[in-house]
Amino acid sequence: MPTNPSKTQKISKPSTQEYLDIAEIREDVVIMREGSFRMVLLVSAVNFALKSEEEQNAIIVQYQNFLNSLSFPIQIVVESRRTDLTSYIAKLKARLNQETNELIRIQINDYMEFINRLISIANIMDKKFFIIVPLFPPNLKKRGIFDKLLHPKTPLMVKISDAEFKSFKEELMERVNIIMNGLATLGVRSLPLNTQQLIELYYKSYNPEEAQSEKLTEIDKLESTVITQREPEKKEDKQL
Repeated sequence: MPTNPSKTQKISKPSTQEYLDIAEIREDVVIMREGSFRMVLLVSAVNFALKSEEEQNAIIVQYQNFLNSLSFPIQIVVESRRTDLTSYIAKLKARLNQETNELIRIQINDYMEFINRLISIANIMDKKFFIIVPLFPPNLKKRGIFDKLLHPKTPLMVKISDAEFKSFKEELMERVNIIMNGLATLGVRSLPLNTQQLIELYYKSYNPEEAQSEKLTEIDKLESTVITQREPEKKEDKQL
């Protein structure tokens, strides 16, 4: 008597990529599933509290002028994460093993104990600031509300030729240069993230716990550029 196939066959779970709005990251550009583009700028901070009142007022006016000069939308993102000092402590241990001066060895050891005590009693947070620069092509198709409700797991996919991608990237770079020049007048430094940095940023955003222990492989060392879903194991029905 054959067994019930429903009990022996595993139900395949959808891949995580099906829930992401990102279709591809190519040449430092994030391509969304509906065909829009994004570039991400890492921005330095200004210690506003240490400025004088006149300097603060000047920065506020310059910032207002900068925002009013933009003819396209931007998104400002502040990321706060617990600082991972594992690699820093590992470097201290390596230095301790190589040091021959006993006095310096004692100082390094005391410093490592201080860092470990500090980590145990307080969360050392690291803040990073990003500006997201979007570009929506004129022929971009948008999904309707009913389409999203009826097919929530079936995102709209578009095809972009190499010529279109090159043209859109040049237009996006013009916007990036405008923002970088505007921020420079405020004394703020900015830098576009490359492909590897974008992958790490989104990986840490979607997998905050795993990112602490599992580091990503450099993109140049990856053998495959596509992550495929693992096929469920097949079990043959057994005769009783």
